[in-house]
Amino acid sequence: MKRFLALFSFLFLSSLAAAQSRGLPDFTELAEKQGPAVVNISTTQVTRSNPGMPFPFDENDPAFEFFKRFIPRPPGGAAPREFENKSLGSGFIISGDGYILTNAHVVDGADEVTVRLTDKREFKAKIIGADKRTDVALIRIEATGLPVVKLGEPAQLKVGEWVVAIGSPFGFDNSVTAGIVSAKGRSLPQENYVPFIQTDVAINPGNSGGPLFNMRGEVVGINSQIYSRSGGYMGVSFAIPIDVAMDIQNQLRASGKVSRGRLGVVIQEVSKELAESLGLSKPMGAVVNAVEKGGPAEKAGLEPGDVILKFEGKAINTSADLPRLVAATKPGTRSTVQVWRKGATRDIAVTVGEMPDEKTAASRPGRGAKPAEQQANRLGLVVSELTAEQKNTLKMSSGLLIEDVRGTGARADLRPGDIIIALISKGATTEIRTVDQFNKLLGQFEKGSNVTLLIRRGEIQTFVTIKGLNGGN
Repeated sequence: MKRFLALFSFLFLSSLAAAQSRGLPDFTELAEKQGPAVVNISTTQVTRSNPGMPFPFDENDPAFEFFKRFIPRPPGGAAPREFENKSLGSGFIISGDGYILTNAHVVDGADEVTVRLTDKREFKAKIIGADKRTDVALIRIEATGLPVVKLGEPAQLKVGEWVVAIGSPFGFDNSVTAGIVSAKGRSLPQENYVPFIQTDVAINPGNSGGPLFNMRGEVVGINSQIYSRSGGYMGVSFAIPIDVAMDIQNQLRASGKVSRGRLGVVIQEVSKELAESLGLSKPMGAVVNAVEKGGPAEKAGLEPGDVILKFEGKAINTSADLPRLVAATKPGTRSTVQVWRKGATRDIAVTVGEMPDEKTAASRPGRGAKPAEQQANRLGLVVSELTAEQKNTLKMSSGLLIEDVRGTGARADLRPGDIIIALISKGATTEIRTVDQFNKLLGQFEKGSNVTLLIRRGEIQTFVTIKGLNGGN
């Protein structure tokens, strides 16, 4: 009986293991076929130390003479020293004549780039071009007949689908890791032009620039970023879709730079409360906070408060959609923008401008002197009318300066120094000119109502919704 039970247990466990193995994907063929097209990239950056004294004292410092006796300076002063900073990354070959894709941050500032293939051959690479906004770089080595990756369609990826990364984490060449697609079209802070593919594939330092494959052995993305508290893998990784990367590399190969379209607007996300204030049926689109003077949007007639619902017929579901669509448009193209204005939609034709290479930082205008203590209004705000000097400095004809923030205003993240430009409710926008006018408008709202304000903060305009008015006056 014991022998029978032992045999039964063995057969049961064997069949269970076989069933489990049949349910798991096999990555062996993918790794064998695609691995040779993945390369290790090492870079060297030479920095030179400043020649100077061997101790941190200026010649005018009283301690200089004392230390000079015990730590004499070498003849002619301290000689400059050179230091080499080295870094590692990954890449993959997209053409047999030596073109390789990687991340811009992998080769940023490099004086020398070395590419090592799986057959141990090494080549010095030339940087054709790099685009920091998408973190894509194109480099080339002098070689022919190289193995090349196959390119896939990121649009066909599904959440939950198996994907594979091959790269050089911590310098370990051709390491293979696998996982699933966690999400698509992710927007990251300060990353406005890439709809990232989020995965749980193990990506570590050194994997940057390496390919992300689908199970057909096609590259669907470039591994670019990780979210980590420790600097290592924590289950959240992001890849640049390969179609975005290929568009960038085409421009880099043709001209060494990337040309992007622009409208000249500052936008923000449409929240549920803001949608209600603007009279929209649901949160959608990108609301225009400010329009650049003399820019493409102003010339076309776009105004602050407009909600951009479509660009060239493509829906703007979230505000992050708009920069990507506009940036992908060739400068000089005449495009149609559908906006929501004063409770109705309208189409506006705009000629797309070209994004400059560098952004110019705008200076923040100064604040006026704080007046005597005042009573807060229904929003918990102490406000004052702009002085003639402030209007001239800010180049504004009207508005209220927030002097102090209490109660509900503080919960809405309003700040002293913000300037109230307008109040928006049920699709109607009222320009704010005086304190009395503002307080009377507030008095018309029922207790618990939501109020949306158009605020100027520094050089930026934004909409702020204050939830749940109190019953005071």
